[in-house]
Amino acid sequence: MSGEGQDRGRGLLVAGTTSDAGKSVVTTGLCRAFARRGARVAPYKAQNMSNNSMVCHGPDGRPAEIGRAQWVQALAARATPEPAMNPVLLKPGTDRRSHVVLLGHPAGDVSSADWESGRRHLAKAAHTAFDDLAARHDVVVAEGAGSPAEINLRSGDYVNMGLARHAGLPAVVVGDIDRGGVFAALYGTVGLLEAADQALVAGFVVNKFRGDPGLLRPGLADLERLTGRRVYGTLPWDPGLWLDSEDALDLEGRRASGDTVRRVAVVRLPRISNFTDVDALGLEPGLDVVFASGPGDLADADLVVLPGTRSTLADLAWLRSRGLDRAVTEHVRRGRPLLGVCGGFQMLGRTITDPDGVEAEPGARADGLALLDVRTDFTVDKTLRLPSGTALGAPAHGYEIHHGRITVGDGAEEFLGGARSGNVFGTMWHGSLEGDAFRSAFLAETLGHEPSGTRFADARERRLDLLGDLVERHLDVDALLALAREGAPADLPVLAPGGTQ
Repeated sequence: MSGEGQDRGRGLLVAGTTSDAGKSVVTTGLCRAFARRGARVAPYKAQNMSNNSMVCHGPDGRPAEIGRAQWVQALAARATPEPAMNPVLLKPGTDRRSHVVLLGHPAGDVSSADWESGRRHLAKAAHTAFDDLAARHDVVVAEGAGSPAEINLRSGDYVNMGLARHAGLPAVVVGDIDRGGVFAALYGTVGLLEAADQALVAGFVVNKFRGDPGLLRPGLADLERLTGRRVYGTLPWDPGLWLDSEDALDLEGRRASGDTVRRVAVVRLPRISNFTDVDALGLEPGLDVVFASGPGDLADADLVVLPGTRSTLADLAWLRSRGLDRAVTEHVRRGRPLLGVCGGFQMLGRTITDPDGVEAEPGARADGLALLDVRTDFTVDKTLRLPSGTALGAPAHGYEIHHGRITVGDGAEEFLGGARSGNVFGTMWHGSLEGDAFRSAFLAETLGHEPSGTRFADARERRLDLLGDLVERHLDVDALLALAREGAPADLPVLAPGGTQ
């Protein structure tokens, strides 16, 4: 690749042995720790595959879409989120095709059939975005994707070692010890790489350790001896750590206890998106937030939430196939509140059409649950907005990411870009519950919930500081910052079998 091996010392690649090894956590923590040292830090992920996204502003002032994880990492770095931090966002539409967001805006589709050839122009755009960030910041902390040891994909890689080779970035590999086999995974990740890639892998971080650190030390010493690379630290398992999630691999509820707990059931749609919309509810005392997949899970819910989805028609069909449509309707019939957000809101209307095949086959049409007098028509043009207004007597704000166009009939009143009828609420605004005043007003209206004084932005900042503190205590932050500035050591040994190729 052009630029290979040049401009060393402008950043650090945080790679992983697997997906969900802890790359996002380590990247976020290092962003906060480096920023505390006065460095101008930017997070970066060349390509993110996630339906959990956020709206920020591009350099031209237009709203743009990036992965939620990079948006949060920018907050950790005390930087302003921008499209260059996640230049390529792939939003899975089906098992074989993903919608492409390039530098914040729609850019067609890519499928498994043209996975390599269809991404060449994306690689160029991603590396250009990295170079731009690096020119404007002291350190860029780049998060990899999956594992660099996926050697079947190496020729087209621009996210892991392809990025490292482009910019001469040193890399550390994160391994999840909670899964077992972490030593083999760390050694094997380096060993499978070709020699030029191995030359940039400077060391390791162990994640999610539980137990006596003394029992781990002999293994870490052996790993360092066998690989010639240092272990920069071990992060312990911390149940208090809760960050905005990147994907839906491990959705968990936020549990409360006590005699006056109110239960919030969030329907776990197969193609769920922006499920962080309910994070703020999980911080409210007295609310038990759970994810539900069957009708029985909704039976004792005080509030049901239908979240966003990347494929409204397909997930509506899934809802009906499991009898959840009847459970939702029964919930409303009993006078209990229901909230639909974006795609979940669209399901509550009378009809959904997709004439141009934006999310389904061209001309697709389905009847909604008819709980709101609303019609949805999908169009090719995508809406990206950061709206604000008032609702329930409180100021409100959020963000919009959607293709669906909403028409509200006479049988419903307007509500946050959506509609309301009685105890059925639908909004096109993601993130509205993060606003403390609106969340208090909504919970008072629907559940009689007393204002708790919870401040969501402060809670997120405390979580970022908690992660920064964790990284400061358990990783050699000064050594990692020096590595980012100076590049990988020149004398790293080459491991077999990759080094023999």
